[in-house]
Amino acid sequence: MDDRYVQQFKKGSLEMILLCLIGRGETYGYELITELNRSAAVLGYAKEGTVYPILYRLQRAELIRCRLAPAAANGGSKKYYALTEKGRDVLHELLQFWERYAHCVNGFIAGYRQTEASE
Repeated sequence: MDDRYVQQFKKGSLEMILLCLIGRGETYGYELITELNRSAAVLGYAKEGTVYPILYRLQRAELIRCRLAPAAANGGSKKYYALTEKGRDVLHELLQFWERYAHCVNGFIAGYRQTEASE
């Protein structure tokens, strides 16, 4: 299969997935990447160069907020991300859309499979 098609599917849903993960509770970037990579068989491997630009974009859109906290390990600081009220509202809208979208796509898939099975 041409990897371009798979990449487009993943790109389109990654923002929603990140909002879902952040919506579970305050978290930081490395934790998000680790969680995404647990699902690597489907999503592929998440990289900093993919995730952090999306986090910055979500922050600029005021869908998430971040706070700096001291990092225990190295004396530096860690950015923790949380959903804003606007982010929670947008996530709810995205999830409703996703359910309608998936239902529609699944209908097309079922129709195709019925045709394929009858051949």
